[in-house]
Amino acid sequence: MAGPNFRFTHYDLKALRAGTTVEVTLSAVNNIRLVTPANFQRFTELLDFKYIGGVARKSPVRLAVPESGHWHLIVDMEGHHGLAESSVKVIAAPAASQAHRQAS
Repeated sequence: MAGPNFRFTHYDLKALRAGTTVEVTLSAVNNIRLVTPANFQRFTELLDFKYIGGVARKSPVRLAVPESGHWHLIVDMEGHHGLAESSVKVIAAPAASQAHRQAS
């Protein structure tokens, strides 16, 4: 099976909670794409897929995880001069507000 005809870096972020921030640091302009497992599969099969992100012209870039679940991050050079060096940091979602707790 043929994959994308451009270089990319794949990060399996595993299970993340909604509201978690994914911070991506890049050495050059590249695309960053936060995807579900099904959309990562579609990416590798060269099919249309949905993602959060796009062209990252500045670094670092922060993406918010929209819903709890398993997530992947793709850094790719499609349309750019080369694959950037990259690193990813996951910043936990804020804890539930204590304002929702009621005193007994």
